[in-house]
Amino acid sequence: MNINTVLFDLDGTLVDTTELILASFQHVLDAHAPGRFRREDMISFIGPSLNETFQKIDPENAATLVEAYQKHNREHHDDLIKEYPGVDETVATLAAQGWKLGVVTTKRKDMAYRGLEVTGLLPYFSTIVTFNDVSKVKPDSEPIEKALSALEAEAHEAIMVGDSYHDILAGKNAGTKTAGVSWSIKGEDYLRTFQPDIMLDVMTDLLDYVGVKTP
Repeated sequence: MNINTVLFDLDGTLVDTTELILASFQHVLDAHAPGRFRREDMISFIGPSLNETFQKIDPENAATLVEAYQKHNREHHDDLIKEYPGVDETVATLAAQGWKLGVVTTKRKDMAYRGLEVTGLLPYFSTIVTFNDVSKVKPDSEPIEKALSALEAEAHEAIMVGDSYHDILAGKNAGTKTAGVSWSIKGEDYLRTFQPDIMLDVMTDLLDYVGVKTP
């Protein structure tokens, strides 16, 4: 397989921010619309951008809701974030062997960099494309195309790894291979319906798929 570039989603793929995200949604929505949203409802908000989510909930107050979410998220971020098993080993191995590595996320730049820094993953990535860097977010192909351009990589040489249908469809739209992760909060079976090229049970499975030899 002629792959030399790996693009990763951030939240839900490299780092476990599920409780942080749900707690931030809960904080905002319990104040804005008490009793309207259950935890199960909020799971569906994971993946799309905050703007998209809050525009659907309350277009007139979306900007205020985004601001409230971001404030809560920043305040509790470092206590509730952690990387998934096998992530550091996988990314470190790829980096050591000269692979081109990037992050493509709908998260805003400041918090994306903060998450990567807190988990110690930041040094591995030369390219990080965030919400602030594009005019259209995933599943549009623009963020992936921007990352590929920065890495001087071709789509047919790359794979996009993510936990959301936004990631899988964005990869397909850009012409890359795609990998779903079985730890997606929306469920492995659901993610399989978008037909990723591979499902990863643990992140280290990626190394075998792309043909990286480990000691």
